[in-house]
Amino acid sequence: MAERLADSGAIVAVNYASDAAAARRLLASIADRGGKAFAVKAKLGEPGANQALIEALDIELKRRTGSGRLDILVNNIGGGAYGTIASTTPEEYNSTFANNVRSPFFLTQALLPHLNDGGRVINISSAASRLAGKDFIAYSMSKAALDMFTRVLPKELGPRRINVNSVQPGFNVTDSNADILQNAEMRKQVEAQTAFGRFGEPSDIAEVVHFLASPAGRWVTGQTIEASGGFNM
Repeated sequence: MAERLADSGAIVAVNYASDAAAARRLLASIADRGGKAFAVKAKLGEPGANQALIEALDIELKRRTGSGRLDILVNNIGGGAYGTIASTTPEEYNSTFANNVRSPFFLTQALLPHLNDGGRVINISSAASRLAGKDFIAYSMSKAALDMFTRVLPKELGPRRINVNSVQPGFNVTDSNADILQNAEMRKQVEAQTAFGRFGEPSDIAEVVHFLASPAGRWVTGQTIEASGGFNM
């Protein structure tokens, strides 16, 4: 997503929680493609993280553009453990909702004064909110809450011409699915349930995000767009 937006001329701020090496690799990749980006470090959910992120953004954007204003916010924090209602612990539940609901809610709240009119808020949700899997109940619930946030927020931001949408990925070739990708039987099961017969690639999701962030997405708001290749339809 960061690479695709940078390809179209966005100056991309990449926030990371702890993996500085991964952030450096991403910045190098963007630079190699002719794009512009910088990294900031803020572990969302920790006390003071939102303010630290805003202050870093303000400094870096002013240095590059003369203004600390934003045009696009992509809320890509997420994650959560597998578990049924019987096996999910309070700690797992709280962590899942903190990542998938609380962090995007309060970061968006904090950044709205810095977001330009006509801007974009794009929340990365999950097809799990539709699938309602009993083995990832808390995760499904949290992503459904994020989708409702996506439906309500545009009513408030419409007068400012700020579009708000969710993108719902399915199974993709990413580190979070490494266990499935390395298990031939599990991978085959996922591919068999996908209309296109394969795992998604990060670029598949990036193109949908790019559409919503671009002028082409100007008339789309309050929507949840599933980009799962037709998983388990």
